[in-house]
Amino acid sequence: MNRTLLIVKPDATDRNLIGHVVNRLEKARFKVVEMRMLTLTEEQARKFYAVHEGKPFLNDLVAFMTSGRVVPMVLEKENAVEDLRTLIGATNPANAACGTIRSEIALNIEKNSVHASDSNENAAIEIAFFFE
Repeated sequence: MNRTLLIVKPDATDRNLIGHVVNRLEKARFKVVEMRMLTLTEEQARKFYAVHEGKPFLNDLVAFMTSGRVVPMVLEKENAVEDLRTLIGATNPANAACGTIRSEIALNIEKNSVHASDSNENAAIEIAFFFE
C-alpha cells in the first residue's frame, strides 16, 4: 500500500464539499487514514508551498490557502499518488477530464478545490508537514 496527501482547499470547505470529496475518494477505494481541519497561517502556507518560491502566483496562492479552513488527509491505496492525480484531474479545471473532482467542483485555476501530492517523495514530505 502507498500513501499520499490530499487537501480540500478553502473554496471547497466554504461550499460544504468535504463530504463530497471524501465520498469520491472512498468510491475510488482510497482508505482515509488520517484527516483534520485547520486554518493555515501565512508562515505555514509559505513553508508548504516553498517549492513555488519566486513564482508570480505564490502570494495569491498563500492568500487563498490562508483564507479559510483546509482539510488535509492521508490516503492509502496501491498506486495512491498516480490514482489520486487521475481522480482529481488537471490543475486547471477547464482542462480536467469529465468526471474528475476538479471538473465537478473547482471554480477556476486558482480555486481548484483540492491539492494532491505529485510524487511518492513529495507525499512523504507533505504528510509529515501535517501529520507528525
